[in-house]
Formats: sequence, structure tokens, C-alpha cells
Amino acid sequence: MMKAASTTKVHWAGIEVHLLAERAVWWPSAKTLFIADLHLGKAATYRALGQPVPGGTTHENLARLSALISHHAPQKIIFLGDFLHAAAARTADVLAMLDEWRALHAEVKMTLVRGNHDSRAGDPPSRLRIDVVDEPYLEGPFALCHYPQQHNTHFVLAGHVHPVCRLSGRGRDSLRMPCFVSEARQATLPAFGEFTGGWLVCDQPGRRLYPVGGEAVWCLPATDV
Repeated sequence: MMKAASTTKVHWAGIEVHLLAERAVWWPSAKTLFIADLHLGKAATYRALGQPVPGGTTHENLARLSALISHHAPQKIIFLGDFLHAAAARTADVLAMLDEWRALHAEVKMTLVRGNHDSRAGDPPSRLRIDVVDEPYLEGPFALCHYPQQHNTHFVLAGHVHPVCRLSGRGRDSLRMPCFVSEARQATLPAFGEFTGGWLVCDQPGRRLYPVGGEAVWCLPATDV
């Protein structure tokens, strides 16, 4: 059973959502999970190029997703782009793991908002029953996108940049951690997938950072305007 981890509750567009330590967002009233940037098969893609990277990341990512599904029992999962990493990620092993994983969660409706890697990797096989749409995909008060952006009427949830922040300690100690980022009418999710790297986001007025570490999510103090 999935060990309980702390969450941070926020209100975006007047809706309570939970920022999960598993680097996902849970919308409890709609029973919906938002996941950004799985990049499934990324390690396989690098190995196909002759790079000596470790295996097992796809299995680990799918196992983490399964744990989230078991814990929250969502009716719907919306992926905010970059489901598969590249065309080279569509190996027999990766696709077999996906088939087995989807069969375990056949009752969950799944939608993918296409990202830049999806345009190169191609849509997931139709047998996985994952609806594929272009951004912005509107769901309640949210405009679901891959790229962070502004929307005229809806609050944007996006991914793409794999945000991380730097926490500084005494002396020159510092630590980079994945984080959620919220600012005017938009929020960016950290990458769910392992082996994805990150883009350093700096604190600034009007921006809130929510680092993820271990089994906790917390909010950094706001920068004064």
C-alpha cells in the first residue's frame, strides 16, 4: 500500500486542489489527477543512442502512477504533455509495460494534451484508450496546456519546463528541488517522470514556489513586491 505523504492545499481559480509529494496535482471534487512530463522510455531512447544509462525508469514511473491511482481512485487522469519521450521510446518492452499498466486501470478515463515530445514520439497506441487533444484543453475553470502561457478566461495548468528551485543553507550549501510554481492565472507542475532534469526557477514578486522533498510539499515565503 502507498505510504501516506503530505500534501499542500491551494486554491487556484477558486478551486481547492492538492499539490502532491508525488509531483502531481489532485482535484478532489472532480476526482481528477493532473500529471506533467512523464517522458516514458527516455532511458531506452538514450540507450538506443549508445549512452550507458540505467534501465527501469519506465517501470518505476508506471508503478508510481499506479500507486497514486490506488490511493486516490481518480475517475480521470489528464497528462499535460510529453507522455512518451521520443519515437525511439516505442520499444517492445516499453509498449508491453504500457499495455499491462493500462489494463490494470481500465476504468480510469485518460486524456493527453499534446506536448513537444509527443509531436515527435507520436500519439500513444489507440489500444491504450488515451484521448489525445491539443492545447488549450478546457476542463472546469482550467485551461490545460503543455506550455506555460496566459489564457483569456481560464487558469492555466502546464508543464514543459520541469521547474526546480534552489534552497540555500549556511555557508555555500544549496539544494535543487523540483517545485510547483504559481503566478498570475497560471501554474506549472514539476516533471512526474524520473530522469528528466529541471529548469531553475527564481523567486520573484507575484510568484509562489512549492518545493517537493521526500514526502512533503511546502510553500516558500512570498517575495515582497
